[in-house]
Amino acid sequence: MHTFLPHSMLLAFLGASLALAATPGPGVLFIVTRTLSQGRKAGLVSVAGVALGNFGNAVGASLGLAALFALSAVAFSIVKLLGACYLVYLGWCALRVRGERGAGRDLQAADGLSLTRIFRDGFWVALLNPKTAIFFAAFLPQFFDTRAPGMPQSVGLGAIFVMIAACTDTAYVLAADRVAPAMRRLSTAMAWGRYLTAGVFFGLGIFTAVAGHRAPD
Repeated sequence: MHTFLPHSMLLAFLGASLALAATPGPGVLFIVTRTLSQGRKAGLVSVAGVALGNFGNAVGASLGLAALFALSAVAFSIVKLLGACYLVYLGWCALRVRGERGAGRDLQAADGLSLTRIFRDGFWVALLNPKTAIFFAAFLPQFFDTRAPGMPQSVGLGAIFVMIAACTDTAYVLAADRVAPAMRRLSTAMAWGRYLTAGVFFGLGIFTAVAGHRAPD
C-alpha cells in the first residue's frame, strides 16, 4: 500500500472492512459448521484456508480477473459452478462420516481428515467464488491514491482486508467452539450432526450456484 494514502482514508477503509468482514455470510457459515462438527482446530485451519483463497481473489482482481468475470458471463458461471460442485462434494463427504466423536479424540483420527485437507477445502471454497474477485474490484479502488500505481495498492489493501476478515472469522470460530460442548451433550444433535453438516454444505452449494451475477459474498 502506498505511503501517500491519507490517514483519514486508511481509517475509513479499516472501518468499512471491519463492518463488511464481520457481517455473517456463506464463508462464515462454512467456518462455523466446520468448528461445530470437527472442533476448534478444524475451524482455525479453515480460517487460514479461506483467507488464502480470498487473498488469491484479491490478487486475481488486481490482475484483471474480475474484469473478465464482469464481461464474460460464461467464465463467471463456469467458476461459480465449480465452487458449487465442490461444496456439494464436501456435503457428500460429511454424509460418509460414521460413528460418534468423543470430545477428547484427535481431530484427524476422529474424522479421517488431515489438517492439510481441511485447509485445502477452505482454500478452494473461497478461491472458487468469483463474486469475491468482483467484490474486491469494486470495493478496493474506492480507497486508492490516484497518484500511485493501482496494482500495488490493490494487493496491499486486499491483504489488509483478508487479515481483518481472518480476525473476525477467528472470533466466530471461538464463539462456536464455546457452544459446541453443549451441543455435543445432546444425543439428538450427536445423531443428526453429520446430516446437519451435510445439509449446510449442500445448501451453500445450491446458494452459490443460483446466486446473482453481481451479488457480493
